[in-house]
Parts: sequence; structure tokens; C-alpha cells
Amino acid sequence: MRVVLYTGKGGVGKTTTSAAHAAWAASRGVRTLVASADSAHSLGDVLGCELGPEPTTVDSTGQLDAVEIDARAETERHWGAIRDYLVALFRHQGIEELVADELALMPGAEELTTLLAVEARSREAGDAEYDLVIVDCAPTDVALRMLTLPEVARGSMRLLLRVQRAVAGVVTPLARSVVGFPLPGSEVFHDAEEVLYRRFGRLLEWVQAESTTTRLVVTAERMVIDEAARTWTDLSLFGLHCDAVVMNRLLPDAAAEEPFFREWLEVQAERRREVESGFAPLPLLPAPLGDDEVVGAEALAAHGALVFGETDPRARLCEAQATRFVRDGEAVEAWLPLPQARPDELDVAKLDERLILTLGSRRRAIPLPRHVARLDLVAARLREGKLRVRFAPYGGAEAS
Repeated sequence: MRVVLYTGKGGVGKTTTSAAHAAWAASRGVRTLVASADSAHSLGDVLGCELGPEPTTVDSTGQLDAVEIDARAETERHWGAIRDYLVALFRHQGIEELVADELALMPGAEELTTLLAVEARSREAGDAEYDLVIVDCAPTDVALRMLTLPEVARGSMRLLLRVQRAVAGVVTPLARSVVGFPLPGSEVFHDAEEVLYRRFGRLLEWVQAESTTTRLVVTAERMVIDEAARTWTDLSLFGLHCDAVVMNRLLPDAAAEEPFFREWLEVQAERRREVESGFAPLPLLPAPLGDDEVVGAEALAAHGALVFGETDPRARLCEAQATRFVRDGEAVEAWLPLPQARPDELDVAKLDERLILTLGSRRRAIPLPRHVARLDLVAARLREGKLRVRFAPYGGAEAS
């Protein structure tokens, strides 16, 4: 099953682009599900129909289903006993119920459980029901948290479970002496390990799979393009693949006949060239500004045909640049794609059997193959969007 995730700065038209891709694919006979993982939920408005948490067929061909995930309901369902325990703990400390209820909602929980719900629906449906799943993600800052949290949270959950079990035998007898002190029951550990930890693993595999790619939606505005560039770098840091950039709301050349638009067309052409060169090898898909709003499956399918042309709706438009390990005598070099990363924002370290990459405020721990983990990190170089890390036996020579 092919999965395409769309994200972009708020207001750039990612929902319309997601829906247009889905409607165009369905018009070409591809069984498609489009899901909104954006809490703002404007997918139903774009499709011109009422949507809910269960898939609804929204086109005349019967090939297109759409769903808007209820983030709050999914959070209640997935956090379950963990959330109830935290609420009880906060209440015991004298915090008001409404405040305790909000505090128990862990940062990123709504976004994460929304993505969990989309993954579960696509997995349960399987290839027999859908050939293509398109996800209208939240704006870039929230989408980054949504897409990178599974790896971060899974590692944190592993550590948390170990600590919980280690201290439970000591804390429980002491806590029993405190009247009314809430203790975590077996259901809390069950939710943490069986539901969250294991599902994080499946979700991580899903977003990092070869069949899953992210597409960035931009407009010809400086702040929008800069944010998309940072997003591309951050997604690459966590092993998530981008395969295209959609540039929305492009004025037609005929607008040059009007003096008011002439200067804007020049700026637009310059920004388009910047995106084509700065985001290479990702292809740029130009999306024209229409005469009116694009609403309804039929209009969306026509808009999708303008944007995506004659390509296969399920095609990967750019092959992923994966991490590679190359042996060089006794040394090993790792090549990691980090497009548009800046050396002054990057820190590279090795801790036990993991390579620790810190890029700005984001950090990723990459497990190393066993034969590489035994070596020392002796050099790191960032050149032309690729990080080159050299490992060698103790005292090995630094890479040139």
C-alpha cells in the first residue's frame, strides 16, 4: 500500500492539495483513502461533505473514501489507564479536576494518537481495500512532532518502563502508608508496554517504510520556503523520505498583461527557480491559482490532473537517499542525507552503540551495526547535504 503524507505551513493549501491528489487518483481507478490528521479539519469543507471518524465514500465513482480523525477521542482511547492514573495523581496533589485533566494530556499526545489511528485504519484495511492512503497532516511544526515522536517516544518509553519496574518494589510499600495515594495498577503498565510501546514500533516502521513518502506544500513566499527547507532537513534526520515539493497558487503567465501582477510574476519566477535548485533532487510540481475555490470531488480531480499530470498516482516521484555504511579497510564510513543542514547547527557524537545527531533543537539516536559500534568515531564532515561520519579502530586516521 502506498502512503503519501502532505504537510506545509498553515494556509499554503495542503488540504486542497491532499484532496486533489486523492480525487484525481480515484478518478483514475485507484482505490483511495484520504485522512485528515489536522485538528483544524477542513478536509470535509474542501470535499463539500460531512465527514466523521469512520471512512465515508465521497465521490461518484465509489473509489474515494475520506475520514476526519477525532484526536480527542483517539487520545482518550489510546492513553486509557495511563491518563486516568495521571489525573488521579494530580488530583491527590490538590490540583483542580479540569487542570489535572489537561496536565495528564502529554505533549504531542493528540497528534501522535491521530497518526496511530490513521496507521491502524490503513493496516486493518490492507491492500485489498485501499491502494493509496493520503494523509493531510497538520502544519509543519505540529507535523514534525507527529512524525518524529514515534522514534523519540519509543526510546523514552523503553527507559521509563525499566525505571518503573525497578522502583515499584520500593515505592509501593511506602506509598501504601500514605492514605489515598494513587498507585499505578497492572493496567497502567499494560497500556504503556503493550499498547503504546508496541504500537510506536509499528508506527515507526510505517512512516519510515519505502512505500511512505512526505510531500512539502509551499507558496512563492520567503518564510514558507524557508520553513519547508527546515522541515525537509528535520524529516531526513529521522529517516523520513520526501519525494516532491508542490508549489501552490502560481499566477498564469497571462497575468503579466496587468501591470499590477507583473512585478509579482518576476518574484514568483525567482522563487520557483530557488525551490527547483534548493530542493533538488526533489521534483517541483507547480499548482496554478484557479479562478475560484476548488471544492468537491469533481473539481478536485480536475485540479489534481493539472498538478500531477500523467504520472501514476501511486508513484514515488524521487527515490529516497538512504543511510549507507561503506567499509574502507579497517575503517567504516557512514553517509547520511541531511539536505540543507548547516554545520554550525550540527553536533555528532557516539554513545555506546548509537550515533547521536543533534541538529538545532532536534536529536536522534541511530543504532549502529554491531561491527561499526565496536569502532571509534574519528571524524564527521557535512558536505553538499550529506553527512559523512568515519569510524575506525582506536587511533584510526581522520577522514580527509
